[in-house]
Amino acid sequence: MSTAFSFEVFPPKKTMRIETIYNTLGELRNLKPDFISVTYGAGGSVSDSNTINIANYIKEVCGVKPVAHMPCLYMTKEKVLDTLLHLKQNGVDDILALRGDAIADSVPVGDFKYASDLVKFIKLNESSIGDGKGFTIYGACYPEKHPESKNVIEDISYLKQKVDSGVTHLLSQLFFDNSNFYRFVESARLGGINVPIEAGIMPVINKKQIERMASICGANLPEKFIKVMNKYEDSPEALRDAGIAYAVDQIVDLVANGVEGVHLYTMNNSYVAQKINDAVRSLF
Repeated sequence: MSTAFSFEVFPPKKTMRIETIYNTLGELRNLKPDFISVTYGAGGSVSDSNTINIANYIKEVCGVKPVAHMPCLYMTKEKVLDTLLHLKQNGVDDILALRGDAIADSVPVGDFKYASDLVKFIKLNESSIGDGKGFTIYGACYPEKHPESKNVIEDISYLKQKVDSGVTHLLSQLFFDNSNFYRFVESARLGGINVPIEAGIMPVINKKQIERMASICGANLPEKFIKVMNKYEDSPEALRDAGIAYAVDQIVDLVANGVEGVHLYTMNNSYVAQKINDAVRSLF
């Protein structure tokens, strides 16, 4: 079985026209990814409804399979059902089911506490939605454990619940030390998780941004990576090129070690995606 190579994009901020992402997608489709996932609003915002429109564009115009993110912490059951119906009406059959990050000063609705709750709800209701063929449900995983988990054992246990609820494919959060990913995969397999696990790779193009993302995801920054950021942080072009080289090195090692897929967090930067694609495409 070939190794999957996929991308993630996010809707533009409310101050930007949606056409900006369409231009990016037009360039990404030429790289022939296995699928493109699209987050729920800019930066995971729960107030943005462009996700479905973009997912439809990915399928109908780009000819690529879309995977629509669905964070449930601030969604009611009625909202989920409505979103599922609109996804079906737009020909979108693949969902990344997420709990979603807590938002300061916002109170969760309470209908869904965990992503596994959302997965169970989708599976329970999918036969009555749209064409009745159901959805393919993806899930997220954390190579260095979820920041809120007490330990790896607890984290794997919760992940197993999510898979048993109906997740058939896992996409990992970002990481910068491949050995952490390999340990995670081994732990997942020992824990009875046998679905494909795709490695999430985020190229460094902005030091503050990557530090913030690593903090949110609980990803450690290895010394080698820190040295790269510190040396080139005052030169955007040099940091971008160094970040591309670091990501390429990670991907080469991952593919050589039999990874089932690589999910590239493009940050809507088609130039970076193109450069990485050119360097690694022959490996897939």
